[in-house]
Amino acid sequence: MDQRLSFVTLAVDDLDVVRRFYLDGLGWQASFDGEEVLMLRAGPLLVLSLWRREAFEAEVGPIGTGPAPVTLAHNVATRDEVDRVLAEAHAAGASLADPPAERIWGGYTGYFTDPAGYRWEVAWNPGPIGQEVLP
Repeated sequence: MDQRLSFVTLAVDDLDVVRRFYLDGLGWQASFDGEEVLMLRAGPLLVLSLWRREAFEAEVGPIGTGPAPVTLAHNVATRDEVDRVLAEAHAAGASLADPPAERIWGGYTGYFTDPAGYRWEVAWNPGPIGQEVLP
């Protein structure tokens, strides 16, 4: 098996709200936009797939309640971009979950929560792995 991730699939309670956030608020482009699922190209070989909760559960089985034990991360090239992207997400309707701060590992990050409740980290990581994931 190749070491790669092709899709990140998340269940959402209100796909219409999530669609407005990503497409209208953040300005992302849909690769597929259906009644039950919205698919967004998130990298050259990565798709973020957002499914209506009912359709997701019909395919994979019941899921629990409460915050999902997962975060998504968007790395940026500079420290200042962290502040800019967090402000952009907030203006699009996200809530600020954790304000940007210097991290013990040498980076600078903050978190927002999208309308479906998923946490996004916006990170400037000056180390080699942080640079590898930048376009």
